[in-house]
Amino acid sequence: MFMGEYNHTIDTKGRLIVPAKFRESLGDEFVVTRGLDECLFVFPNEGWKVFEEKLSNLPVANKNARRFARFFLSGAATVELDKQGRINIPNNLREYGGLEKEVVLIGVANRVEIWSKDRWEASAVMEDMDEIAENMDELGLSI
Repeated sequence: MFMGEYNHTIDTKGRLIVPAKFRESLGDEFVVTRGLDECLFVFPNEGWKVFEEKLSNLPVANKNARRFARFFLSGAATVELDKQGRINIPNNLREYGGLEKEVVLIGVANRVEIWSKDRWEASAVMEDMDEIAENMDELGLSI
């Protein structure tokens, strides 16, 4: 399970150090793709295979299902850690995520998210948490 928040920088070549805590679970090779909320999603290979299978089982006749699958699959890239624990994020994904210098990596259970620091701070993740928590019962989660 991924958890925690880590601040790092991305260099001009698109290389980003992956926190050691995340490297342990991600392995030497994993998948980075577009995520929701204008961040990037990072999946270990096993988690990506599960997600990819769910996407491939969506009904092709459903327009939104096709668009949803395209969104994640067309942006996906397999990346490898170098000897310094860095990955090279492809340019199209850096542009999508607005990743220029300062980034935040956060653990979100089965995946890691990579955010531009500015977008993370502006995302209002912490706002309205009481109201959001009240609605989690509908999804089967109660605290």
